[in-house]
Amino acid sequence: MDLRKLFFLDPEVVFLNHGSFGATPLPVFEEYQAWQRRLETQPVKFLSRELGDHLRAVRHELGEYLGAAAQNLVFVPNVTTGVNAVARSLPLQPGDEILGSDHEYGACHKVWQFVCGKTGAVYRRQPVPLPVETAEAVVARFWQGVTERTRVIFLSHITSPTALRLPVEAICRRARTAGIWTVIDGAHAPGQIALDVPAVSADFYAGNLHKWALSPKGAGFLCVRPECQALMEPLVVSWGWGNAPPYRTGSAFLEQFDWVGTVDPSAYLAVPAAIRFQAEHDWSRVRRDCHSLLREARQQVEALAGLPPICPDSDEWYGQMAALPLPPCDAAALQRRLYDVNRVEVPIVDWGGQQFVRVSIQAYNTAEDIGSLVSAVSELLPQCRG
Repeated sequence: MDLRKLFFLDPEVVFLNHGSFGATPLPVFEEYQAWQRRLETQPVKFLSRELGDHLRAVRHELGEYLGAAAQNLVFVPNVTTGVNAVARSLPLQPGDEILGSDHEYGACHKVWQFVCGKTGAVYRRQPVPLPVETAEAVVARFWQGVTERTRVIFLSHITSPTALRLPVEAICRRARTAGIWTVIDGAHAPGQIALDVPAVSADFYAGNLHKWALSPKGAGFLCVRPECQALMEPLVVSWGWGNAPPYRTGSAFLEQFDWVGTVDPSAYLAVPAAIRFQAEHDWSRVRRDCHSLLREARQQVEALAGLPPICPDSDEWYGQMAALPLPPCDAAALQRRLYDVNRVEVPIVDWGGQQFVRVSIQAYNTAEDIGSLVSAVSELLPQCRG
């Protein structure tokens, strides 16, 4: 089946930027709108008397999808919200250190800067230079940044600027032994890899469902180990906070995140439809096919740019998204011309003084899309040389 027909995407645009905001298939979007219509038919009944049962059912399905216990999961609109909730909940003291890498997403970098400004803690970024060769070397290099004052480790499971799958499992296990909290940004992991959240061994794992997991915008989750749930405070204090047991959900943690005032929960409620869509279309095969197509893109861009890759050619390091090095160029100008001139939607990333084209391959992409990208970069790169 041609899965391109099941997405709303403009057929006149070569869309190679699924990683930024995702794209929702038509059947999932229809389910999302059906929940919105159901809500508007009888808002009081839906929000006051039915929503708790709906969220409980969705939480159970999401838990099975992630390999996580439902009672450890709460819904958040996106990873940035989840990281905010964790960062503002941890009892940080002046001089405590939060250690991240220099590959982290800018918005979450700002979260830790903000919290450090309030608490007197210090946010440090440990360089992980490119290219990477082995997971053991990355773990060793990152751990050089750990000191006796490190209280929190914050890392992306799959990085945004460089699209690398970091060895977070090994780092989280080592941190647990050292008594350091771990917070993992899983923005790009659910749906792009076969994710088993408990196997990551993080204390706090925030994930997006609107990207590679194909859910509507506004669907994400935060998974917190039971031993850490008492630390959590909601960003919004509403009816779910401070209630005496017994709770409707059986958990103060779930209660205070479920009740945050009047919001449209339809994106959360459509998550099972996205999970079903993947199952119906053999998503493990789709992921393999996308990875193979991305490997072709990587080889062609490498030949064009004449530059070595930033990681080995293995799904240990990248799945459906990869950052491909380019010669020095004006990144903003190249990205703008790629779209304006050639109708190719793809980000040109400037990281560490190096430019990359970050290519995302989803089920709707084809070899022709890769050809269009390579042709356009070949034409425009000389015009945008730095």
